Amino acid sequence: MPNFDGSKRGTVARDVTYAIMDGRELKMDVYYPKSRGPWKGLIFIHGGGWSEGDKSPLAVVPPGYLVTSINYRLYPDYRFPAMIEDVKCAIRYLRAHAAEYNLNPTRIGLIGHSAGGHLAALAGLVGPEAGWDVGQYLEQSSKVQAVIEISGPTDLTRTFPDWVEELKVSVFGVDGLAASSPFTRARNNAPPFLIVHGEADAVVPVEQAHLLHTALARAGARVQKIILRNAGHGLEPVGGKVRPSFQWTITMILLFLAWHLRK
Repeated sequence: MPNFDGSKRGTVARDVTYAIMDGRELKMDVYYPKSRGPWKGLIFIHGGGWSEGDKSPLAVVPPGYLVTSINYRLYPDYRFPAMIEDVKCAIRYLRAHAAEYNLNPTRIGLIGHSAGGHLAALAGLVGPEAGWDVGQYLEQSSKVQAVIEISGPTDLTRTFPDWVEELKVSVFGVDGLAASSPFTRARNNAPPFLIVHGEADAVVPVEQAHLLHTALARAGARVQKIILRNAGHGLEPVGGKVRPSFQWTITMILLFLAWHLRK
């Protein structure tokens, strides 16, 4: 792509402003592959109960992808839908700057953990009709071609541990729980989904993974599910060895991306 600076290959750009929302600069880190492009894009969305967390350096960066890790507006300064508005704006930003980033704008995936998994799933399932495409780059689409949802809440109307119950009502409001649940947004033409969840998750019950998987499958969408035995909320070991292994899971994630973001 003629506007891309080839010296950026193999580097990381920190704190890139991707949008200004409500007067606040929103930042992302950009991980450039060493290979030649155009590259496929992958946006990572951190967890933290919609109220904390940060785009801290990623421990695993898939080779051959332009990977971005984003910050978004958090509770209590903001309530939903600020968070999903920011995620969708980040997608549109990358499309608007595809030449600058040596990016194939038709091949963008989302991956998120916990609250980030919820936002990734929701962004993958909801189009402009929801009213959450606001802010900059509105001439671009926020549609994605693949979603990896890890340990995320998918039906907010269900029961969670007490502290999660209190938090979700504060962030979404009682009347907003159903509309903000990916479970209720399942559709036939959804992007391919990979759902990963620990069976011993004490924060987001594993039933949340089963609920979204069932809803997507019944809608006729393409969906796969990996349930890890003896794995907690962060996929860490709980009471025994994690099975399948974390490395096997990473391999499956890479295969999923390679297949569904192929040219």
